[in-house]
Amino acid sequence: MTRASDDGAVASAVRLPGDVDGEFQVYVNGVLQEQDRDYEIDDRTLLFARLLMTDRVSRWRWALGAWGVGTYRQDDTVDIVYELDGVSQLAHALPIIRRDA
Repeated sequence: MTRASDDGAVASAVRLPGDVDGEFQVYVNGVLQEQDRDYEIDDRTLLFARLLMTDRVSRWRWALGAWGVGTYRQDDTVDIVYELDGVSQLAHALPIIRRDA
């Protein structure tokens, strides 16, 4: 894996859903990710060298948005596509675990 940081630290992690068994595809913000280049797998956890973040909109920012004033921050989503009993499944916007050094 090509690490984003010099010390090889893991910045973010995402746990696989319990019913994922076998092959799966990982998407970050709709872009297909490649194992060993974009992420690694440790047990049932995806490890990312880059920092992934989910934006939480406060009431203040929501009120500004209602008046047409936009505020933009990093808001990543991690999706997993897999098969369960022959049917394609999508696990959307999985929780991102931030790994602080």
